[in-house]
Amino acid sequence: MNAGTQLLLIDGPIGAIDVALDRPAGTPRGIGVVAHPHPLYGGTRDNKVAQTLARALLALGHVVWRPNFRGVGATAGTHDEGRGETDDLFEVVRHARAQAAAEAPAGADPLPLVLAGFSFGTDVQIRVAARLREAKAPAQRLVLVGTAATDRYALGEVPADTLVVHGEHDEVVPLQGVLDWARPQSLPVVVIPGAEHFFHRRLTLLKRIVVDALAPRADIEAG
Repeated sequence: MNAGTQLLLIDGPIGAIDVALDRPAGTPRGIGVVAHPHPLYGGTRDNKVAQTLARALLALGHVVWRPNFRGVGATAGTHDEGRGETDDLFEVVRHARAQAAAEAPAGADPLPLVLAGFSFGTDVQIRVAARLREAKAPAQRLVLVGTAATDRYALGEVPADTLVVHGEHDEVVPLQGVLDWARPQSLPVVVIPGAEHFFHRRLTLLKRIVVDALAPRADIEAG
């Protein structure tokens, strides 16, 4: 993503997980894990929307972990319809939290975690978020862009403060499907007028929406 991006391999449930790691300029304020779109349709961690989510979290002071899913880059395995991908991202979260704790001053509070996903990555992050809640170690926030609300995915419920962003003219996941998924949860959906699935010419706006939604209230008031 930039000159400071570190590429590394971490141990996953079935082998290596290929991860790009970006660190903020100052003291970290959080951890971000970004999930990319469907690997069987060209999705990788370098997808422009995934990179935009990473840049937004980096701007907020998060250490950002951007793994490749199974079968992409140097990540072991083959596509597993979200099951193995969930296992892998859960391990990335565990690894990220352990590293943050090891680097923090003694007695410091754990860094808050943000899970962000695009398209197929939203399905995986919803599963990871549910597993973290079951483990009594929940993420602070969940960010879903181009949410995979189609018949192909049985998306679960998400926390009430989840940020959901969708394009008005999404040709891959029609907006109506996202509204039908969000409605029973009374979950707001941020709609970007004129945007399609990959948010061409709308990425700057997408970044601003994410930063504004996640920025600490004190930062907003100071700004």
